[in-house]
Amino acid sequence: MNIVLFYAMPSEIDSLIHGTQPLETVHGVSFYRVRENVIACCGGVGKVNAAMAAALLIERYHPDLILNAGVAGCFEEVPIGTLVLAETFIQHDVDTTGVGDPIGLVSTVNMVEFPTADFDRACAAMEATGYAFRTGTVATGDWFGIPGPRADWIRDTFHPLLCEMEGGAAAQVCHRCGVPFMALKSVSDCLTSKHDYYFNFPAAMRDLNKAVMALVDHLED
Repeated sequence: MNIVLFYAMPSEIDSLIHGTQPLETVHGVSFYRVRENVIACCGGVGKVNAAMAAALLIERYHPDLILNAGVAGCFEEVPIGTLVLAETFIQHDVDTTGVGDPIGLVSTVNMVEFPTADFDRACAAMEATGYAFRTGTVATGDWFGIPGPRADWIRDTFHPLLCEMEGGAAAQVCHRCGVPFMALKSVSDCLTSKHDYYFNFPAAMRDLNKAVMALVDHLED
């Protein structure tokens, strides 16, 4: 089973690659070998970067599964570092309601929700890792989420658990290319906090990549 681990930022992938040099860097997208059958990709922040990287890795590495990992904001007050296995993705910044479409509808594929692949199997594999986790919908858009009216609108319109900037775009590319897509996220901040806003990247990354590799192990069983 050939798996590609899909990240946005070098700081998310660093603890996984341990300073190794990339296999190749194509149009600014770097690819690393983690194991014989596991490639890791650092695609860049935002939807266009994510879509470009996803298309490149599918064409060059022909994965059986793309597993997206990274940090995300949460619409609930949960501990930083809470792991979330994504059940479905939406894109909160897609709006063609002016021509009568539902909010969030992605034209060409005519979908609002992009379910992840084989969710029951993914849950079973995640449970086998021993890491506690949540499940839920992830909202993707080209916006670094902070508490405020926009965050409240996304929460009330789409009812997601998380908000981030890449997963929905990669899920869309995988859907069009027929490649299974899963995602494991770690909460870095809370978007509806009644207290001072606090973004804690190190705490969010503490267990993420260990959990990712444990999940890969059990997906391969």
